[in-house]
Amino acid sequence: MLFNSRLYLVVSHEACLGQDLISVTEQAIKGGVDMVQLREKKLTTLEFTQTALRLKEVLDRYSIPLIVNDNLDVARNCNSSGIHVGNNDMAPSKIKQLWPDCGTLGYSIEYLNQLENSEIDYANYLGISPVFTTPTKTDTVTQWGIEGIKEIRKRTIKPLVAIGNINESNAYEVIKSGADCIAVVSAICGAGNPAKAAWAIRNEIEKAL
Repeated sequence: MLFNSRLYLVVSHEACLGQDLISVTEQAIKGGVDMVQLREKKLTTLEFTQTALRLKEVLDRYSIPLIVNDNLDVARNCNSSGIHVGNNDMAPSKIKQLWPDCGTLGYSIEYLNQLENSEIDYANYLGISPVFTTPTKTDTVTQWGIEGIKEIRKRTIKPLVAIGNINESNAYEVIKSGADCIAVVSAICGAGNPAKAAWAIRNEIEKAL
């Protein structure tokens, strides 16, 4: 599947800080989000699937793709557009073997030498994670920074999705350094007005393109 998203929301119940996940997501879409990943590390597979199905019903109305984080059963059960996995999750090659119809497969890059691994051949986009230190993800290895994005951009033609403490103040620089898309958690999910927060970041992305 062709990857052409620019603002990618990564949403969870925890990240929404008590706000309704579906409502936050719908507001974010109105502000300019064009892809959504559901990341739920603390739910059972059944609860995760139920949330994904509710979310997908809304996303389908806006023709926004749903990506499921690191749970192949949930991704298949809700007929999502795809799945995103990290360095310690199921390998992209294995996912393609078990789910040949997977439309979009995202793969997080945490070491430069992952770019030499054949697993990236199976990915539709690469996640640069994290660009800046973030409290929402504490099990990461490399803080890439702006120079890290530039280095990865030199080494691959794959679409790059940057994530990690990115907001209105640094989105422009992240895109200018070589990222194709920005993924956001807290700056949108934790905002008092998710639509306004998404619009502000999307505006910076468009200015940088």
